[in-house]
Amino acid sequence: MYLTFDGHNDLLLRLHQNPANRDAIWLTGEGRGHLDLPRMKQGGFAAGFFAIYIPSPVAHDAPDYMAAMENPPFALPLPALISADDALPTAMSMARLLIWMERASNGAFKICRTVAEIRACMAQGVIAGIMHMEGAEAIDADLDNLYAFHAMGLRSLGPVWSRPTIFGNGVPFAFPSSPDTGAGLTAKGCDLIRVCNELGVMIDLSHLNEAGFDDVAKLSTAPLVATHSNAHAVTPSSRNLTDRQLQMIRESEGMVGLNFATSFLRRDGKQSAAMGWEDVLSHLDHLLGILGEDHLGLGSDFDGATLPQGIGDVTGLPALQQAMIDHGYGDKLMRKITSENWLRLLERTWKD
Repeated sequence: MYLTFDGHNDLLLRLHQNPANRDAIWLTGEGRGHLDLPRMKQGGFAAGFFAIYIPSPVAHDAPDYMAAMENPPFALPLPALISADDALPTAMSMARLLIWMERASNGAFKICRTVAEIRACMAQGVIAGIMHMEGAEAIDADLDNLYAFHAMGLRSLGPVWSRPTIFGNGVPFAFPSSPDTGAGLTAKGCDLIRVCNELGVMIDLSHLNEAGFDDVAKLSTAPLVATHSNAHAVTPSSRNLTDRQLQMIRESEGMVGLNFATSFLRRDGKQSAAMGWEDVLSHLDHLLGILGEDHLGLGSDFDGATLPQGIGDVTGLPALQQAMIDHGYGDKLMRKITSENWLRLLERTWKD
């Protein structure tokens, strides 16, 4: 079994939504969800980005997103923008939960701010966690909150989670669809990118639309990164990356983390978990063909998506690895995809 560095998970959201059950969710496992401390150890989860994500208010007339994604084609409306004042309490709650996870783990989990800290944790068998924001709703127009969260440990940020922010626009959940779905970064979004570069905060392009992607590519001095995205040529979802985008990521010495979400893996765009390894391996092969073996990793979307039945939860990582090995991926390539590429990407990106 290879140790895994994971590009994205939503465990903090599950903890935030179940405050009375946090000990069971994190420390002992409650039998639900994809992640908990015992199963992460069992599955070889060694390090990863833990997302601070602001859920949208649920309107009484909101569409049934899950049902719609079972029956493509679909094009789901995006929720409205959430202000920084409204988002900040939830973001702070999730940041506190990440800090609580470290305290409660009795040395089994550590929040890391440098690559040296991550490498040390992996060598010692301690799970390394990185604070990430999936959507910059909690960041104010003056960016004061960005500096504050950076001081708390924030080292990765996506300007949007699909719905618009004051910084830019995301892609809707649509299949089939191009990621070219609207306007690019706002003037405030350009400021956000510049300050992230100055601080060494990694910029996550997953969920950003194509115009925004191009704007980041023009502005940013850092490698281009999509923490949990797949190949549009295999599955034409708005959330997946075109070959042109993949080539730009490779040229920037960036990274893509393979997303385990079935609706972005399956060629038919369905959300059903009833699938084998064929489509997963097709995405990996296509991404490798354009990115090269130094720019591909894993970005599970654990606790934020429906996963293939062969993976199921974090304990399915060894099964995925075995499928990759059986497909012909050798030891050197496996080590790169499972962890080494992420570590080297962060060495090229972070200032610490």
